[in-house]
Amino acid sequence: MYNLEQLRMFVESAELGSFSACARKLGKVQSAISQGIANLEIDLNVQLFDRTTRKPSLTLEGKQLFAYAEAVLRQTEELNTAVHAVGRGEEAIIRLALDNALFVPALGPILREFGDVFPATAMEVIYIPSTDVISHIKKQKADLGIMFSDLSFKQDVQLGFIGHVPFHAVSNPAHHLSKIDVVNVSDLIPHRQLVLRGEITTDFDQVAKISAKIWWANSFHAIEEMVKQGIGWAYMPCHLVEEAIKNKELIQLPLSFDHKPWSLSVDLIRAKNQRMGHAQSWLYEKLTHLLE
Repeated sequence: MYNLEQLRMFVESAELGSFSACARKLGKVQSAISQGIANLEIDLNVQLFDRTTRKPSLTLEGKQLFAYAEAVLRQTEELNTAVHAVGRGEEAIIRLALDNALFVPALGPILREFGDVFPATAMEVIYIPSTDVISHIKKQKADLGIMFSDLSFKQDVQLGFIGHVPFHAVSNPAHHLSKIDVVNVSDLIPHRQLVLRGEITTDFDQVAKISAKIWWANSFHAIEEMVKQGIGWAYMPCHLVEEAIKNKELIQLPLSFDHKPWSLSVDLIRAKNQRMGHAQSWLYEKLTHLLE
C-alpha cells in the first residue's frame, strides 16, 4: 500500500520538474525517489510519469491524480497542525461577542494575526448589542466580549477597561435640526431620537435619552441607516459616521452643550475565574490594546 512519503515524492517531482530536484529538496538520493515513485505506480496500477523525454512529465493519469495527492498532503499538514495545537493547549474555537460599533479598524489586523498564529483554532465573531454581551458570557455562549461599559458593577464577570470611543450627534442633512445654527436641549426634545436597545438587557444607560420621542434598534448600523432616512437623530460612534458626514449623507449637529465629542468607555470581558487556553490568552492580551 502506498504511503505519504511516496505521495510527497510524486507531488514534489511534478512541481519541481525532475526526480533529481525532488531528491535535493527531500534530502534523498535520486535512486530513492525513482524507486519510491515506481512503487507508487505499482500500488496505484497507474503510470504517473512519462520517462521517454529528457525530463519526466506527468501522464494524463498522473495529471488527474496529482490534485488528489496534493490534497491528501495538505490535509495531513493540517492534521499535524491540529495535533500540535492540542498538545499546546490551544482551543478548537474562540467565540468573540461584541457590539458591531466596536469592530474598529484595529480589530481586523488582530484577527488576521490570530489566524496566522493559531491556524488550528477557529474564530466565531458574534454581533450583539452591548447590553447583551454580559449575558452571552455568563451563559457560555461567548468566551470573550467587547462592549460599551455597563454603568452597574458586575461581580459575576471579569471586566477590563480598554479605552474610549467618541460619539457625534447626527441627523439627515434635510432634518429640521440641521437648519439650526446652535442646537440646544430644548431643540432636541420634540424630535425623534434613535437609541440602542438589546433583546436581553434592554437599557443602554450610557446614551442620554433627551427626546420625548424614542425609537430603538439593536445595532448602531441600523440606527445609522434610520438617521440617513430622516427617521430621527442619534448619538453615533464617530468612526461609524465619519465617511457619511464627509459624503454629506449625515450632518454633525452643532450642540451647544457638547464642546468636544463625548466618549463612552469600553470594556473587555470574560467569565470570572475562567481558565484561558493559550489561544484565548493571546487574543485577550492583544484586545487590551485595541483602542490605544
